[in-house]
Amino acid sequence: MKRIVTFAVMLIAVLGLPVSAAAQDGIDTGDNAWILTSSALVLMMTGPGLALFYGGLVRQRNVLGTMMQSFAMMALMTLLWAIYGYSLSFAEGNTFVGGFGHVFLNGVGMEPNGSIPHLTFMVFQLMFAIITPALISGAFAERMKFSAMLLFMALWGTVVYFPMVHMVWGGGFMSGDGMIPCLDFAGGSVVHMSSGVAALVIALYLGKRKGYPSEAMRPHNLTFAFIGACLLWVGWFGFNAGSALAADGLAAVAFVNTHFAAAAAVTSWLVVEWLRDGKPSMLGGITGAVAGLVAITPASGFVAPMDAIIIGLAAGAICYFAVAVVKAKFGYDDSLDAFGVHGVGGTVGALLTGVFARMAIGGADGLVEGNAGQFVNNALGSALTWVFSGVATFVILKIVDAIIGVRISSGDESIGLDITQHGEEAYN
Repeated sequence: MKRIVTFAVMLIAVLGLPVSAAAQDGIDTGDNAWILTSSALVLMMTGPGLALFYGGLVRQRNVLGTMMQSFAMMALMTLLWAIYGYSLSFAEGNTFVGGFGHVFLNGVGMEPNGSIPHLTFMVFQLMFAIITPALISGAFAERMKFSAMLLFMALWGTVVYFPMVHMVWGGGFMSGDGMIPCLDFAGGSVVHMSSGVAALVIALYLGKRKGYPSEAMRPHNLTFAFIGACLLWVGWFGFNAGSALAADGLAAVAFVNTHFAAAAAVTSWLVVEWLRDGKPSMLGGITGAVAGLVAITPASGFVAPMDAIIIGLAAGAICYFAVAVVKAKFGYDDSLDAFGVHGVGGTVGALLTGVFARMAIGGADGLVEGNAGQFVNNALGSALTWVFSGVATFVILKIVDAIIGVRISSGDESIGLDITQHGEEAYN
């Protein structure tokens, strides 16, 4: 029996799987259970949450193609993350990007990372890497080739997302000890601003959908979109409260702030819409909820619950203005308002984090507590994120366009993504 056990241990070690019982020292099982649960909640935000939300908002002939874009990120980004993405994000490197110390998950096992296993931390962060590029797909819905989408997302994740993670969370120049220390609890700049700005660049680069804006392009299934938005709301508790990386008081604060901000943003969006358009719409309500969730993301572990309500109220009104007024004025076709919600909402949240951050909650003061420098740092970090993501996205688009082309043909656009890209239909 002893020989069998020894052989099994040697075999697992050769396969690179962590087996050391000693590695369990320092692990808090409650914290580990919460972060594993949070990881599942964040994955649920992409599929089915975002897939249903975006899928319901497009026209019938594009529903499968749109949902497939979110689903594909669950596979593509997982593989990239395991091979080199986690390493470029969190391994020791320079001030802009991590090194190759964790390539192929080298050194990532059951050893503690804080109070949770390193593997748990890695897989939790993976779920953010999945949803971030998926968010961008809302801007080019109904008009990008599936093959071009895959190549673009692989390059964007490598060039933009992984370095952004390192710069803000992995010890880079925008981290707590960096040259420009920015407060970003769960991804205001890393996730929402970077993807939202990329969405705007893609929308401008691709141009408008055929028939936009003269042709009505109403959502084909608001029920899908409603269910997706509610799944996003629930999943966001893992997104924000899970970013405490422990089942502690900070997680409770982030959880409450997340809910309060979403509720406030729904209210402000619907009030403004009601006053301006005469009716409060379901589409407006669920979009407002996402706007509030986006805005509270960077602030969720730094502000008090009443601050979260203020942030949500501001996000709902400002994002409504971005979607209903600014987009119409400038005429760009951000199909599902990825920029108006994530780019604008993420920026609002980052700036207001610098305003309302409180030392007693997250260990840093903002403008209301007398630290104007933190607001300046968050504003600089936001500007740098806009420039970096915008320029890099444009260069990547040009490369992908030169290699395989990015936009489907006019004829294929009339037929729809479902048939032309995947050979199937959502409804018989």
